[in-house]
Amino acid sequence: MIKNITHSNGKITYYDTGSGEVVILLHGYLETAEVWDDFARDLAREFRVISVDLPGHGNSLLPGNSYSMEQMAGAVKAILDHEGIDKVLMTGHSMGGYVTLAFLEKYPSRLHAYCLFHSHPYPDSKEIVCNRKREINVVECGKKDVIYPVNVPKMFADFNVERMKEKLEKHKSIAAGINADGIIAVLNGMIQRPSRVDILKQGNVPLLFILGRHDNYIPCEEMLAKISMPVNSETLILENSGHLGFVEEKEKSLQAITGFYSKYLKNQNL
Repeated sequence: MIKNITHSNGKITYYDTGSGEVVILLHGYLETAEVWDDFARDLAREFRVISVDLPGHGNSLLPGNSYSMEQMAGAVKAILDHEGIDKVLMTGHSMGGYVTLAFLEKYPSRLHAYCLFHSHPYPDSKEIVCNRKREINVVECGKKDVIYPVNVPKMFADFNVERMKEKLEKHKSIAAGINADGIIAVLNGMIQRPSRVDILKQGNVPLLFILGRHDNYIPCEEMLAKISMPVNSETLILENSGHLGFVEEKEKSLQAITGFYSKYLKNQNL
């Protein structure tokens, strides 16, 4: 079911299916809630699943030319408040993981557990900031459609690009539909985000950390070496995935998330 709420003089769109404990799915940059369609459908066999179009993507738009991760987290909280949902299990892919960490910092009591799916707690490096500013300039020059044909294929492991050509084209189509103002606002917000390493390390909420062995955006070995995981966390490496494990290794990802969340909820009820 497609739903909308008014928030901060803008609109937030989300998709609600299934029943039971609530899982929130947050997409990444140049994505919308549509990227979760197949995954959400299967996850909804055990949970109520809410997939959100984050501001600047899909049908969600807020005023302003910069959407901070905190603003996006506030939009997600507004959905929970509107639906009368107290606590959720949250899964954030890439940029959605940045939003999840902002949500963890601002509203920890609203989370049962969370998953960082091809994401991390670090701010942008100088190199990444330069790349994002370059993309902003490209979009401001009216050439946004030169970005996704380069970015989207890199989301897949190199050996999956041809094998998953149909799925690749779907992701390109989704990215092509994102409006220029939204892209700029989201890029500005990611540039400004702070480190949330300390928030992750505190371990106040159980964490599932999923990496792709062949991720072109978030190097697996680098992340494993850098991050000191809290004791109440689990790490999964998807050996045949790049940056889109919920597509490239859907069943393995689904089992991991379902198992982690179910185990947590069971322990809570003992």
